[in-house]
Amino acid sequence: MTFPFDALSACRAELEEEASINDAQGTFPADGLRRVRELGGLSAVLPATLGGYGFGEGCQGAIGLLHLLRLTGEGNLSLGRIVEGHVNAIRLIACYGTPEQFARAAADIHDGALFGVWVTQGAAPVRMEQTGDSIILRGEKVFASGVRHITRALITASTADDATRMILVPLDTEHNAAPCLDGITGMRGAGAGRYDFTGTMVLSDALIGQSGDYLRQPEFSAGAWRGMAVALGGLDRLVTLLREQLCARNRAENPSQQARIGTALIAAETARLWTCKAALIAAGTDDHEAGDVAATVNLARLAVERAGLEVIELAQRGLGLSAFVKTNVVERLIRDLSTYLRQPAPDETLLEAAEWFTRRNLPQMERI
Repeated sequence: MTFPFDALSACRAELEEEASINDAQGTFPADGLRRVRELGGLSAVLPATLGGYGFGEGCQGAIGLLHLLRLTGEGNLSLGRIVEGHVNAIRLIACYGTPEQFARAAADIHDGALFGVWVTQGAAPVRMEQTGDSIILRGEKVFASGVRHITRALITASTADDATRMILVPLDTEHNAAPCLDGITGMRGAGAGRYDFTGTMVLSDALIGQSGDYLRQPEFSAGAWRGMAVALGGLDRLVTLLREQLCARNRAENPSQQARIGTALIAAETARLWTCKAALIAAGTDDHEAGDVAATVNLARLAVERAGLEVIELAQRGLGLSAFVKTNVVERLIRDLSTYLRQPAPDETLLEAAEWFTRRNLPQMERI
């Protein structure tokens, strides 16, 4: 059984239309998520024994997952962010949870659960207090994607001795979610908001892994390649729109515009190659040192960011004022991609990766 990539690709127009319609009010892409779920996209990361496509296993699975996330991002970056977060949660449970916890998560997915990873602390950071078999949570998370739609939130919480633990919190009851954050210009459909966990009680079997597992390398950095795959889809779509709109306006034969098209294609292919390399290196962590994996993925993250920013500038310069007209899908896509590309601490990330590889070579992969 193979994943229906052609069917997902055929959905691009309807995913894009929903993204544009939902943008003004920041409406969640419910129809797009339903379509991805129906195609098996939310269970694809599970092994075949648990009803998935094995996209969480090995190099072949990594390439399959890359293709899934790329196609989703091509249609709607906000939807891609939700699917990426869902996949990230499942990956962390697979890495650090018990077999029973992973099997339970798989069953929940098949029952319609949507997972997410929320780690950004609010004004009152989330803390946990364990008494016997029960855990009481206090504090809030912000910039939580899909805050009104996630039903299984994998969060980080601080213990009494300031260790960091991961906790999988069911959100089947009334959500303590604040409205989506006001003022954000891009990725409005991702439904980022605030969730107050104060008073939430879970059992101790909700703990995933051990203290410090969330920040453990190389997984902490390696997982970033999945975000790159989603961004790659948005980048690909922007290059396509640049070409199509220049052709429609009979400007594509202009030498300056051809130079922009060529440069955009180079940037997109560069981003693809770096993303593929990061995905394959991350999938083969047993074959590489943790530092090699983390530093390679971090370099790839920065390469994709640079490629995306370059294509955004080329699209704006090539299309002129039409790229800033709200009825043009390019305007919304540029806002979404600009927002999605923002990752924390880019300068520190570059310096750390450069330091790691100053006296050693980047790991090589035969297949790209």
